[in-house]
Amino acid sequence: MKTTLRTDITVKDICDGFVYNELEGKGLFGLSGKLTIQPEYQRNYIYASDGGKKEMAVIESVLKGYPIGLIYFNKISQDKLEILDGQQRITSLGRFVTGKFAIKDENSMEQYFDGMAKDKKTRIQETKLLIYECEGTESELKEWFKTINIVGIPLNDQELLNAVYSGPFVTLGKEKFSNSQNANIQKWSAYVKGPANRQKFLECALNWVSKGNIVDYMSRHRSDKNINELKRYFNSVID
Repeated sequence: MKTTLRTDITVKDICDGFVYNELEGKGLFGLSGKLTIQPEYQRNYIYASDGGKKEMAVIESVLKGYPIGLIYFNKISQDKLEILDGQQRITSLGRFVTGKFAIKDENSMEQYFDGMAKDKKTRIQETKLLIYECEGTESELKEWFKTINIVGIPLNDQELLNAVYSGPFVTLGKEKFSNSQNANIQKWSAYVKGPANRQKFLECALNWVSKGNIVDYMSRHRSDKNINELKRYFNSVID
């Protein structure tokens, strides 16, 4: 796998054209549309699930000049990149710059990006990120992805399987079972424990339909363009 260190990309560059969809499982985009922030194999955005402490910490680190760690991109083509590692941090930056959340100032007052002092806004926008662009085969990139932790939060078993068997089946499965905005989550929560954005409902559905052999089932259905069997079986058990 070939890697190239980039030190010329700023937070402003990354956030140019940033798109954030509240429905988990959808792609996030930045870098003027060239960067896919949440490719199929990435976990959902979870930094806001602890009351926003982690995403606020990312912004506060940037303001104080603290490094936020290495970020890795997969270079698909000259004008197409996707994030291998750093999705949570990049999404936090994009969400803040586009006014999705506020941080607390020294007087414990909420501050949104648009309301910050000009020098602080400039400090955030002009911060340069340490980024490695990686080029390699799918198997090389997926194997590398499995070995890393994202800012101290390890991938759980189902998140790893989503990465290994990424494709249309996983994308559809996440849209259905990993979306915390799904009105059925409350009903399902009576029988399935754990947060949807950490893939607990998808894992349960796959475990039921596969009779406990999730890996074999995901491997066989990786390229499927629908999840009808998965939905039918899960709903029949719940009912």
